[in-house]
Amino acid sequence: MIRFTPIPTDIVRHYQAGGADANGQTPERQLATGTGNPCRHCLQMVPEGAGMLVLAHRPFPAPQPYAELGPIFLCADACQAGGGAVLPAMLASPEYIVRGYGADDRIIYGTGGVVPTPAIPERAAELLADPKVTYVHVRSARNNCYQVRIDRG
Repeated sequence: MIRFTPIPTDIVRHYQAGGADANGQTPERQLATGTGNPCRHCLQMVPEGAGMLVLAHRPFPAPQPYAELGPIFLCADACQAGGGAVLPAMLASPEYIVRGYGADDRIIYGTGGVVPTPAIPERAAELLADPKVTYVHVRSARNNCYQVRIDRG
């Protein structure tokens, strides 16, 4: 059993209140285009014309060589955390990178690969069956942008 885990609400509220992102900058405010703007908190697409934040996020507890940092979108207004066992609606591209990380928050070499979107739950379950893998990231297959974390359910 797996669970899609959004960015924690306390971190999202910090960003939504204008708090500094992982680069120390205030999140940019833009209007969503209706496609290609996945919120990493509610795990839905930010609706067309709605306010959204664009910011740098590091989905790891501390900086270290494997703690990738990159751009993400969030709803500008408070939204409810998504997640659960079902593939999130925001994963609308045909494929994504799926990669395992250890308890030290570092990549487990040999776990990463491009996976068709419908196969993400199965691949994540396979990776999480390995005791060396603590969690899994889903990342854009084109730009490596962080999408969502997957944990054991």
